[in-house]
Amino acid sequence: MNIKRLGIIAGMALIAGGVATTLDSCKSTPEWGVDGKISDADGKLLTLEASHNGNWYQLDTVTLGSDGAFKFKQEAPGYPDVYRLRVDNRSLYFPVDSVETVTVTASAPTMDTDYSLAGSNRAEVFGKVNEMIRKAGSNAASDSLLKRDLANMVLVDPSSIVAYYIINKQVGGTPIFSPDNKADNRVIGAVANAYSQSRPNDPRTDYLKALYLSNRRQSLTSVVGDSVQVNVISFVDIALLDETGKEQKLSDVAKQNKTVVLNFTAYSAEMSPALNVELAKSYDAMHERGLEIYQIGLDGDEFQWKQSARNLPWITVYNSPKDGMQHLMNYNVGALPAIFVIHNGELAARVDDPTKLQSTLSQYL
Repeated sequence: MNIKRLGIIAGMALIAGGVATTLDSCKSTPEWGVDGKISDADGKLLTLEASHNGNWYQLDTVTLGSDGAFKFKQEAPGYPDVYRLRVDNRSLYFPVDSVETVTVTASAPTMDTDYSLAGSNRAEVFGKVNEMIRKAGSNAASDSLLKRDLANMVLVDPSSIVAYYIINKQVGGTPIFSPDNKADNRVIGAVANAYSQSRPNDPRTDYLKALYLSNRRQSLTSVVGDSVQVNVISFVDIALLDETGKEQKLSDVAKQNKTVVLNFTAYSAEMSPALNVELAKSYDAMHERGLEIYQIGLDGDEFQWKQSARNLPWITVYNSPKDGMQHLMNYNVGALPAIFVIHNGELAARVDDPTKLQSTLSQYL
């Protein structure tokens, strides 16, 4: 099952009408664009830059006029990437997935901390991340609440360009997620693992693995082949509220049932309906033989989560923002969904492919 994906649109654009006289007149190269306004920068040079693992180089430049309007076009990349716009020593960053046009609005004196992005979902998420960091100020790297929220954003889709951006973000030269910090390095490891598995040919993948391994001895993870493999830890209890407001302890569920499926998910994610279909197959076939499902929702909207949870026959609990990411970290969850099998009170298996859940459970029931 393809749980997460980043669409990379490529191909040739056919030119309609007329008889082509050359090959070039029959096709065009796909392009992405960035436009908008940088105010308070009349006569200043605006530079568009790309990077190779943190080493920035110039793609194009334009001299801004009194209205601050600008427009750049570039050939579409073969993979999602981060670019930046620079005026003097101030820069702002934005993502490009494929052939979209990102629109930027900023003021030159504050463009490194205060700007808006539009034109794609990724750009809007970048804008949200930057706003969160701006509000935290100079203490962003030590703000535990900010780091919790950013880590949750990373773990929902660790193979995304947003995750890459977050774990490389610095404030005043200090990284928000440092490989020197064991908890931070788990988040970095989750991104390195996701890139290794989903995007092995991405030029950032080797860099991410090297970043994670720079402090390997302080991490609970290890490298197996080309993949950063996270070791599953022992059964750790979880106590969260269900859709009726009642506390449900995982340990109690494990005592009352022979086998428990522990599932971390988000009902708002694209994969959720297909995942619940697979869970339902196992539940219907094995519930009477001692199977229970303990499903943890990590949705941002609690009301919408409750609406979905009420329709499910198994135990559903909510990991709210105030609950943080500790449960995810305890089980080394690097991507959603994550599925574990607890049998006779012991953590017995981790299931990476939901379509193989029923066959895995058949070993225990």
